[in-house]
Amino acid sequence: MRDVFIGRGLTKIVDLLFPLRCPVCDGIVPAGEGKVCRVCRRKIRYVSEPRCQKCGRQLNDDTKPFCTACAQTQHIFDRGIALYDYQSMKKSVYRFKYKKRCEYAAFYAEEIYRHFKTEILNMGADAIIPIPLHKSRLKSRGYNQAELIAAHLSRLTGIPLEKNLVKRVRKTVPQKQLDARARQNNLKKAFNIKPNVVKLNKTILIDDIFTTGSTIDAVAKELKRRGVETVYFITLCIGEGF
Repeated sequence: MRDVFIGRGLTKIVDLLFPLRCPVCDGIVPAGEGKVCRVCRRKIRYVSEPRCQKCGRQLNDDTKPFCTACAQTQHIFDRGIALYDYQSMKKSVYRFKYKKRCEYAAFYAEEIYRHFKTEILNMGADAIIPIPLHKSRLKSRGYNQAELIAAHLSRLTGIPLEKNLVKRVRKTVPQKQLDARARQNNLKKAFNIKPNVVKLNKTILIDDIFTTGSTIDAVAKELKRRGVETVYFITLCIGEGF
């Protein structure tokens, strides 16, 4: 995209002065290798078929429509997809969230669009909504990683971004510190939805990691209470299913 605005010759000079860093290893990307090191590109593991028809987790058994977790859980969201197997990209996502590697967001969004363009457009969503951070966490981190991805994906798909529609009104304990039941209790009354949500029929929630789906469910519950009919989600990473 930079080539379009500043010309290929100048782009090469910019690349020499300000070389891209690989979003997988964070090393400098050698000239001519694109946005990811050639070595790292081979390390990325994408979620592929068969996938759980509910959460998008990769399955080991193509005779089952759902992963074990989704078969045992009554989720509120309708369906979701995930791009990466968590283990192959966990260091990348950690730097993105906690080490201010905000520039990774454009790469992630382009990857999501490249792999799921048809699926996303078939969803027919009226809005893309990032999972919000509580204001205290947003202040300490300086940015909402889900919002950065959502903004880039909105531009790529043409689906409007609604970044202020959902508010996280209660500060919660980090979900990774809790078991499944505690996660659900932790998120009770954690989100608030603006009244004008009634104009939306289908939405896509954006988050970085899908673990149990408790956060997605909590937001989906509030959206559906306000009249949204269908709630999809897209996350960067998810673990393996069985």
